[in-house]
Amino acid sequence: MASVPAVLSSEWTKIRTVSSTVWTLISAFVVTVAMSAALCALMNSQFDDLPVAERATFDPTLISFSGMVLGQLAMVVFGVLVVGTEYSSGMIRTSLAAVPQRGSFLFSKIAVAGVLALVVGIATSFVSFFLGQALLGDHHTDIGADNVLRAVVGGGLYMGLIGIFSMGVATMLRSS
Repeated sequence: MASVPAVLSSEWTKIRTVSSTVWTLISAFVVTVAMSAALCALMNSQFDDLPVAERATFDPTLISFSGMVLGQLAMVVFGVLVVGTEYSSGMIRTSLAAVPQRGSFLFSKIAVAGVLALVVGIATSFVSFFLGQALLGDHHTDIGADNVLRAVVGGGLYMGLIGIFSMGVATMLRSS
């Protein structure tokens, strides 16, 4: 019977040594930050051309997270890859032979990948926000404004939880 720390360690090794999972997390970060930065820079340059009603309802926090539209897709792919490749490659038989308690095995897999997804999601959210606000120039807000910190943390949690949700769906379907 394998101990929980040993199973957590083996799952950490699996995730960090499979290049596709690492590159998918890097892609989620880069795509989200780059798209958010580009849209913030574009909005700053075009702000004076907006109609009065749109200028009055402009939300600088929301535009900072516009890159999450594509970044979340990379997080979904990460979650599916973490679980689905084990089933598609047949490695699941070896993993369950080493850890016969399916609950312990799945908990460890989702805990390690989930923490990693949450860390990347929070980092992505904060970097997107601060870079976006820097690019918005005079139209920016700060982290201390009403509900902004909550939105930034919530954006990061969303990115992480979408990865965890994808792991759950891939586990139920037992397929990529």
